[in-house]
Amino acid sequence: MAQQKGLIPTGKRIRRARLDKKISLDTMANETGLSKERIKKIEAGEQIPSVGTLLQMSRALGIDSNVLLKEQDDTAQERSEAYSKRTDNYAYTSLTPGAEDKHLKAFRIVVKAEQHHAGVGFQHEGEEFVYVLSGSVEVKVGENHNVLKQGDALHFNSAVKHDLRNVGKEDAELIVVVYAP
Repeated sequence: MAQQKGLIPTGKRIRRARLDKKISLDTMANETGLSKERIKKIEAGEQIPSVGTLLQMSRALGIDSNVLLKEQDDTAQERSEAYSKRTDNYAYTSLTPGAEDKHLKAFRIVVKAEQHHAGVGFQHEGEEFVYVLSGSVEVKVGENHNVLKQGDALHFNSAVKHDLRNVGKEDAELIVVVYAP
């Protein structure tokens, strides 16, 4: 069976995580109760582990089990691309330089008076936190309209389509923290 573009087999993800964390096969075997031979076969893609085995392995690796259960392994690249798009945008100033491949990023954003924010990535997996430093903005999350003024904050699931616009007569300045798994 041909591998689809962008897909990385579970065994390779397990091996990558184990090697990244410098965990030996012996340690992995001791932590999971699996034989070294079985771990090697799983990592080589010769055996497909059960969900229970994946949960044991994720615990031993100290990682979220979703990393092993999900099909796509392109989220790090997506996070990096979204970070680049945001920092290339005139309105975004990164408060976390060098965080291209990190899960959590913070930005200072300026939205011109009475303008929609020329946003980047207005629907992405994860969470978002918006804090208004000055001015007033409307943050639409799904069908919910939230008007925020200086000192107000909003936390929401960023997988829900969201939009931001300045509803005031002066520029609005915000701190936006984005978490992407």
